[in-house]
Amino acid sequence: MTHTAEPDRGAYARDGQKAKGEHHMEIRGHKKGLHRRKFLGGMAGAGLTAVSAAGATFSLLTDGTRSKAAAATDRILTVPELLEGTTAAGTTTYTLAARTGTAEVLSGVTSSTAGYNQSFLGPTLKWTKGDTVLLNITNSLTEDTSVHFHGAHVPPRMDGGPQNAFSTGTVWSPTFTVMDEAKTLWYHPHALGTTAKQATHGLAGMIIVEDDSTTSAALPGEYGVDDIPLIFQCLAVDSAGDIKYDQKGYLSSGLSFPLLVNGENVDDTTLGFSATRTRNRFRALNASPSDIITLQRSDGGTLTQIATEQGYLTEATEVTSIRLVAGARAEFVMDVTADVTLEAVVTTGWIRGGSGTYEFLTVRAGGTDTPDDLPSTLNTIERYDTSGFTARTITLSNTGATMKINGSAGLTMSSMAMISTTLGAKEIWTITNASQLEHSFHLHDVPYQLISINGEAPTGVDLGWRDTYEVVGGGTLVIAMEFTDFADDTYMYMLHCHLLQHEDQGMMASLMVTES
Repeated sequence: MTHTAEPDRGAYARDGQKAKGEHHMEIRGHKKGLHRRKFLGGMAGAGLTAVSAAGATFSLLTDGTRSKAAAATDRILTVPELLEGTTAAGTTTYTLAARTGTAEVLSGVTSSTAGYNQSFLGPTLKWTKGDTVLLNITNSLTEDTSVHFHGAHVPPRMDGGPQNAFSTGTVWSPTFTVMDEAKTLWYHPHALGTTAKQATHGLAGMIIVEDDSTTSAALPGEYGVDDIPLIFQCLAVDSAGDIKYDQKGYLSSGLSFPLLVNGENVDDTTLGFSATRTRNRFRALNASPSDIITLQRSDGGTLTQIATEQGYLTEATEVTSIRLVAGARAEFVMDVTADVTLEAVVTTGWIRGGSGTYEFLTVRAGGTDTPDDLPSTLNTIERYDTSGFTARTITLSNTGATMKINGSAGLTMSSMAMISTTLGAKEIWTITNASQLEHSFHLHDVPYQLISINGEAPTGVDLGWRDTYEVVGGGTLVIAMEFTDFADDTYMYMLHCHLLQHEDQGMMASLMVTES
């Protein structure tokens, strides 16, 4: 790991996009620096103006079996366990338990943590489009929890939102048919007022959805071999190992803001992964409570992005960086013929947080195969003609520490604003950030297309399907979506800021989809 100066935090990932086939010739000099130390993050909420201007093996996945990618050093990348389901009578059943434990978030310091089936984080789930799945989830915590399948297109009563919260000692058993095409999702708590606490302590895991498309067949897909999950968390931790999750905790003294990758602290080390195939696929998830993670190569080369949160792009796109706000995901591939080191640039998304550039992973070349060219077309995405869409304005604001959507603080189900729509409705929403704070806008149920970002038309990877996107201070995001398949007059979906503290402070509204 090398810690270097923080870059201009106003840069968008799309600024780093390059046209397909264009080669990046410039190689940046890479200066070695000091390892990361305790420091204060900068003030949160880069506004619209700023954006416009700008070794023993150490593993935190301590329980159960773990798949570890082979590496040439002792400090190898730990790959979360792939949870096997049991299939009977056409249904595949997965068993999870949310429970507490301990782990070393800071090296040499024990922290109280939580995880699914283990002490910290959770196993990876792999679903296939068209399959019926059943999840038996036990709450072994000391408080209510829920488990939200972030990005999944499922019925609202199976979505894992606040209405699905279940008490300690009980089992929640959602079941549904997987309707999503190939994409990277994740799962995490979503009960009212406790999401930040539970997720920052480790309750998070990745979901991989597979399908039988020709694109999926042409891409790397062997989990832990050439299809690698990267779960990023930038946390706030004091010297005693106590993980902070709320405003009072973040403003306390003596904090470190460690960066974890798959549960391993990379502040003072660079993990290793020895590739056995030339082409490797990486699934990146920003599971941080609030901080922004930007991925790039230390040599200034390009990454080939193939997917956003909600599936494949229309074509493989060369980018110099991938910017992930809290809750966002992306997939990229690299043809590794020489060693490549990946960097994570951390920028503060909230009142305080992480800051700096970290060499978190060296991918060592080892494949002897010559992969075929990537498909010229990965996906067909028909852009919406929104001329006949129903228009809405969603306003994000705050009064002090109280966060609001459309003037209401969603601290209870009855107090939050509610959006009512009907099955089959096509809508265009203008998300207006009336604050100068950073927000990460997440919509449950259906994917959305970006229509404009701060008044500009989207380009490159921003033309892909999304479910989580950045709304800068004073900025405006216009999105369009169609409500398909599911309606319910009791259970609701959510729309909210995915800065978990903002969510718990009220920036959440409900979405009721009923029969037309």
